[in-house]
Order: sequence, then C-alpha cells, then structure tokens
Amino acid sequence: MTLEADPLLQKIAAGLFALALLHTFSVKQFERLAARSPRHAGLFHLLGEVEVVFGFWAIVLIAFMALFAGGHSAVEYAESRNYTEPLFVFVVMVIAASRPILRAVETVLHRLAHVLPVPTPTMIAWLSLSVVPLFGSLITEPAAMTIAALMLAPQVFQREVPEHLKYLALGVLFVNVSIGGTLTSYAAPPVLMVAATWNWDSAFMFTHFGWKAALVVLINATVASFALRRHLRPVQSASSSERAPISSTVVTVHALFLAGVVVFAHHPVIFMGLFLMFLGFTQAYERHQSPLIIKEALLVAFFLAGLVLLGGMQRWWLQPIVSSLEPLALFFGALGLTAITDNAALTYLGSLITGISADAQYMLVAGAVAGGGLTVIANAPNPAGVTLLRRGFADETIGAGALLLGAAGPTLLAAAAFVLL
Repeated sequence: MTLEADPLLQKIAAGLFALALLHTFSVKQFERLAARSPRHAGLFHLLGEVEVVFGFWAIVLIAFMALFAGGHSAVEYAESRNYTEPLFVFVVMVIAASRPILRAVETVLHRLAHVLPVPTPTMIAWLSLSVVPLFGSLITEPAAMTIAALMLAPQVFQREVPEHLKYLALGVLFVNVSIGGTLTSYAAPPVLMVAATWNWDSAFMFTHFGWKAALVVLINATVASFALRRHLRPVQSASSSERAPISSTVVTVHALFLAGVVVFAHHPVIFMGLFLMFLGFTQAYERHQSPLIIKEALLVAFFLAGLVLLGGMQRWWLQPIVSSLEPLALFFGALGLTAITDNAALTYLGSLITGISADAQYMLVAGAVAGGGLTVIANAPNPAGVTLLRRGFADETIGAGALLLGAAGPTLLAAAAFVLL
C-alpha cells in the first residue's frame, strides 16, 4: 500500500493541511507575538513569514511519515512529487525581476502612459494591473506577477496609501493574473493541467475564456486605478535610483533568457541550465544589474514545494467532491475550494475523471481561475506577489482576511463573466 492510500497518514496529512491553512490566516498574529516576546522574536518572525508556512508543515508531514512508515518510505514519497512548478517559479521570478527586464517594461509602460489623456501615475497603475497580467498569457503568470508587482510596489504599495486600497489593488492584481493567463493554453497552471488531456489549444482558450477574461481584467484595473487616483505619486520604477543607461544588447540577452525559460517551462533540466548561464551573464555584465531577488524567489519556491508535498496527500477527499458535482455546482465548488487549495491541483483532479462532460470541464476550469485571487495559496504566482509587496503593508505582513475582502469584488465579476457571457 502506498503512503497516499494509508488511511492513518491520509488523516494526519489532512489535519496538517488544515493547520497550514490556519497558520496562513494567522501570520499577523505571529508578528504581534514577535513584538511582545523579544526573547523569541526570531522564531515568531520566521513563523510569521507566509512563504514559510507550507514548507514548514510539509517538513512536519515528512517527519510523521518517517515515524509511521519508515524513513525510506518518507524519502520515497518526497522524491515522487513533481517540483517542476516551484523550480520554474523560482527561475522566472529572478529573471523577470532583473534590472534590464524591468527597465524595458518600464520604458514601454511610460511611453503608453504619455500617449493617453490620463495622469501618468494613474495610467501606469492601470497598465500594470491590466496589460501586464494579460501579457502573462505569453510570458506565463509567474513572470507577469513578478513584473506587475515590482511596477506597482513603489507607487501603490507604500505606507501613505490607505490599507483598504492596497488590499483592493492586491486583490485585483491576483485575480487579473489568474484569469489573464487564460488567453493561451500554456500560461495558466490550472489550464495547463487539462489542456493536453482535453485537447484545449490556444484558439479554444481565447474563444471560450480569453475574451471574457480580458474584459474583466480591464474593468477590474479601471475600478482599482480610479479608487487609487488621489493617492498615486509620480515615480520612476523599482530601480529608479539606478538610472545609468543599460545596453540594448544586455536587454536583448535577458529577454532571450526569459523567452527560453518560458519555452522550456516543463523541462527543468533545460531551464535550470539556462538559469545558470543567466547567472554567469549577470556576473559578466554586473554594471547593468541590480541585486537579484534570489532570497525572495527561494522563499516562494519553498512555499510551493511545501504545497506540492501536502497537496499530494489530499486527493482522497478532494477528488470525490470534484467528481460528484453537476456543472454549475462544480463551478461554485471549484471557486470555493480554490481558496483553500491550489487551483491547478483542482483541475488536475478533474482531468482524471473519466467521461466528464464538456460543460463540466468548462465550469471546473472557470471556477478555478476565477477564484485564483482569493488567498495566497489559490494560484501558484500569488506567493510571489506577497513576497514582493508585503513590505508596503502594516507589520510587513498581508492579512488573509483582508486579502479575501479585497479580492471578493474582482472575483465576483470574473465569476459572473464566465457563467453569464
């Protein structure tokens, strides 16, 4: 009997998963404990890092597996998981956040902003919340999340901006990235899980999902930018303190590295090799670089790897729910379940159901992507956004409840579009 089928370990894994969810919703409390208990502040700060949560509880799960099934079986389970997505998110975050890529994106956004008859700061925020998430259908959602977050950080996610508006912007960003990747069949993780099995190509995605998603993205970005307009101030970019010219050749090489990693996103041997070459290139042309976000990207990868380990033991209760619902109920079920588990895991379980109808297929994916902004764990790129933007919030942490409220409106609009249009 495999560990995934062991009833005792299934219950232990479900309990640890529930604890991890509770921990995710409690990170602000750990930061407050750190302030009250200087002696143990380091430990509480560590437990208050949302990126640490699932990795920490995944280690606890492996310890329980070793205790009840033996160390060899525990290691075998850990090695049987697929860590391509955490590795890819790590690599694409570092490359997308590099100074040449950000400078190129900044230049394009500023040129577009100056063309339109709207104040430049408002236009930059709107473009970062709309065009960049939609561009994620080409460069993948994690890359779009990284770029959009770093474009918005110096302008929107600042201490002087009211907290409720920052949570609105964060909710819009998360929802728009989640649905903005549905214009193609390879950029959004929940779509990728089913595209090959159900023969969904990019033409199918655009005609059934993409145009609806694009409409919602534009509306969400417009509402958020309008709400923020009085609090936005002119800024250069995340790298505004380093205005030295960057060689166009260096920018081109960085763009080629990013493109290569995206093309080979499902082949870790290739994209990790490209990443090592990228690191060598940044050392060779250090004067054109800013410090790479290695630490931040590693924390996100740790979070996602922990989710892979814990999520692999949840099929026993998730799959019966997914397989038993009618199409409309499946939509709302996926919308709700996405808040407490990764949306790609849900659609993957749906791809295993034999004889699932075309309506049910659509509703499952629509619900999964519409709910992708509700929590940190709902969509794989969300932890990247949290890591890059949390310093702009009080206590430098993002409250799960406030994020849920901030994403509620954009999520309802996306849900209405996918069901009614």
